Amino acid sequence: MVGHQQNGMVERVIRTLKEQCVHRHRFESIQHASRVIGDWISFYNNRRPHQALAMRTPAEAFRLAA
Repeated sequence: MVGHQQNGMVERVIRTLKEQCVHRHRFESIQHASRVIGDWISFYNNRRPHQALAMRTPAEAFRLAA
């Protein structure tokens, strides 16, 4: 059951990445894509609040769980 939940969570992150980042950019090179996607991942983990985490960022939730 845990594996299924993790798969669903990963699929949701990938869908969000596509909707909020990849589909909104026209990448000119692999380096450009890497920089833009890397910036988005940093934003997603450190600045974007998540409803599933009581409006905390993943970084905040991780610190609280540690």
